[in-house]
Amino acid sequence: WLRYFPLSRFLFVSGERLVSDPAGELGRVQDFLGLKRVVTDKHFYFNATKGFPCLKKAQGSGRPRCLGKSKGRPHPRVPESVVQRLRAFYRPFNRKFYQMTGQDFGWD
Repeated sequence: WLRYFPLSRFLFVSGERLVSDPAGELGRVQDFLGLKRVVTDKHFYFNATKGFPCLKKAQGSGRPRCLGKSKGRPHPRVPESVVQRLRAFYRPFNRKFYQMTGQDFGWD
């Protein structure tokens, strides 16, 4: 992609930050696109059952919007040795990606 478009035309959105600070990460998206910040903290609530933020219902809408049934489910336990091995394997690729984008996603 970088052969055809300058890096300044890309926005790398953090899935982790979408969960921990959805309004902040969507604020970055709105800024990047040159849009007025319309989506803010007041549009979200934390759904303790799913463990994720959800959109509050829009005015005139019947219900809030949350992730589908396949999201927010319990994940299988992965042995720490496997996690460490995967981190070690992907570390050089992640570091190259961080260097290329100028953004550290904290995956190390």
